[in-house]
Amino acid sequence: MISAQTARRAVWQPLWELPGRVDLVFSLTKRELAARYKGSALGIAWAILTPVVMIAIFTIIFAGIFKAKFGTGHSQWDYALYLFCGLLPWNAFQESLNLSANAIVTRANLVKRVVFPLETLPVSQTLAAIVNQLFGTIALLVGIILVRHRLHWTTLYLPLLLIPQFIATLGGAWLLASLGVFIRDIVQGITLVLMAWMYLTPIIYPESIVPDAYRPLVNLNPFTPLIRSYRNIMLDGAMPDWPGLAYFTGFALLTFLLGYWWFARTRKNFADVV
Repeated sequence: MISAQTARRAVWQPLWELPGRVDLVFSLTKRELAARYKGSALGIAWAILTPVVMIAIFTIIFAGIFKAKFGTGHSQWDYALYLFCGLLPWNAFQESLNLSANAIVTRANLVKRVVFPLETLPVSQTLAAIVNQLFGTIALLVGIILVRHRLHWTTLYLPLLLIPQFIATLGGAWLLASLGVFIRDIVQGITLVLMAWMYLTPIIYPESIVPDAYRPLVNLNPFTPLIRSYRNIMLDGAMPDWPGLAYFTGFALLTFLLGYWWFARTRKNFADVV
């Protein structure tokens, strides 16, 4: 008989071994990025072009037609910068979760290999999404220089936002990768959930226009302080929202632990289902 303590240790053991699989994770990440743009004429440029097109559409609709404004700037260029800054982390989060829902199912051949560390698949997809975000961030910095002719030193706080964002995204990716094996409708379901979540986050509209009745709901959203902090450091030259960032970090750690625990507990059944 296997003791309960031994069983618990077996669940968490792959997580402790993950740092030793860095080479495998990086190799899978490179393959993931190459597969996304393989055969396309623009290649990695799509990582920048896609959010730029989205920003152009939202800017025309909200800034041009509805006259929405962010910050102290009143031009459509200012709106575009604030929108771009908010969309970059959200797109990375959304992209990773959408792809992770099929991460195990589409690699059934690896599930049959007992020695293959399946937990690395969501990690590589999450890293690939973060890499795409960094390419977009370079484009954002260039846009800030062109529009405002300067960069704020507070941009150096960017890693402090990326780390909890990565932790939260990875936890969600592990959870959805497992659920996608047993509930095939999870792919369609998570698309709807993420769409609703995005509109409940002040990304395409400023927090200042949220009615008082809905403000507690928006503040409860863990992504609200994260997006606020991105805009603070990159566009306003201000400190991150430290209390809000602490709240998001707590959410990230909880999601990470829950997501990994569920993935590790259910992985022994993957081969029977796929």
